[in-house]
Amino acid sequence: MDLFTVLVICLSCLILLFLWNRSYIKGKLPPGPTPLPIVGNIFQINTNNISKSLIKLAEDYGPVFTVYFGMKPTVVLHGYEAVKEALIDQREEFSGRGSFPVFDKMTQGLGIVFSSGEIWKKTRRFTLMVLRNMGVGKKTIEDRIQEEALCLVEALKKTNASPCDPTFLLACAPCNVMCSIIFQSRFEYSDEKLLTMINYIHENLRISSTSWIQGKHNKQSEFTVDNLITTIWDVFSAGIDTMSTTLRYGLLLLLKHPEVTAKVREEIDRVVGKHRSPCMQDRSHMPYTDAVVHEIQRFIDLVPNSLPHAVTQDIKFREYLIPKGTAILTSLTSVLRDDKEFPNPEQFDPGHFLDESGNFKKSDYFMAFSAGKRVCVGEGLARMELFLLLTTILQHFTLKPLLDPKDIDTTPVVNGIGSIPPFYELCFIPV
Repeated sequence: MDLFTVLVICLSCLILLFLWNRSYIKGKLPPGPTPLPIVGNIFQINTNNISKSLIKLAEDYGPVFTVYFGMKPTVVLHGYEAVKEALIDQREEFSGRGSFPVFDKMTQGLGIVFSSGEIWKKTRRFTLMVLRNMGVGKKTIEDRIQEEALCLVEALKKTNASPCDPTFLLACAPCNVMCSIIFQSRFEYSDEKLLTMINYIHENLRISSTSWIQGKHNKQSEFTVDNLITTIWDVFSAGIDTMSTTLRYGLLLLLKHPEVTAKVREEIDRVVGKHRSPCMQDRSHMPYTDAVVHEIQRFIDLVPNSLPHAVTQDIKFREYLIPKGTAILTSLTSVLRDDKEFPNPEQFDPGHFLDESGNFKKSDYFMAFSAGKRVCVGEGLARMELFLLLTTILQHFTLKPLLDPKDIDTTPVVNGIGSIPPFYELCFIPV
């Protein structure tokens, strides 16, 4: 390498460091590890387990700190107080969506999940209105979930109590629930269309936009065909992928903890019996089951750091000044695993949501669906599905593991954007 090249590299590094310095002074961003030119703090963050890396950095820099993914700063909020202060107390200012290059390319800033500004506000408002009009939150949707739960039971019976991987069947039920809402119809579990949809969602393939309506040329309107398609895909894929993963992880935890499963079965037998389907009215009489559902979501920590937010204007947050557009990462792990609120948070324990009398106990720290303006639009539907599908499965089957429960590993195989459980097999024994 000649002298000129060395000088150019050194000068480039000095310029980059100078620019970073200026950004710290100008914005008064929170402290954090010193970034390297170009790559930022990438070598200090384990991309296979970002949450663990952020917990370690929080020990050194406190609940609010800055890291660089490449050349752009990201402010990390760690712990309940910091997350609440941002997402709830300053919900409007923290309601932007941070850049997510892979999805930005797919969605082109459309839809409900990865959009920002007026497009996001109007699309979210429209989506909520349509979902309500289609019955979400009403008895009609509960009836559909109950019917689908019984279809799932029949499909599970066809496994003849033999070892099976439940991944596909546990995706079919929530997929059909979403189909009944969006398309007003369901599919048989053997239908190739259903299989194709589930494969697309699991593999996260991009959806193609159509160009046959003039609506896409109206730049003044958020209600274009492209935006409609992207929004449907957002709602559809989020509602299926998160639900099927939670169900699959939930059954794995119940296999690991047969004593918990036995208590849930006892409560189902006592409150529901064997001759009718569980309904949402039963939940208030089933505190232990309700606590188990919440503990499953708390423990699996499905989306450890949520999706990146962004501040919508220059704001003062605590003693710092954060410039408009700065990416914000909220550590939901640090809230769901807070040892002051949940003693022994690394243990699966439904007691985290029960008081001394065995009654269900709500917790402000339960942010499995995030919080504030960007809270999951399908939270109500997801809560209903989880309760009804899990209780219906346990009403009809004994779950038999292929391993001794103490040998079952519940460690996620992936812990990046989402926490994915290991694949496993079990037997569904009819009762």
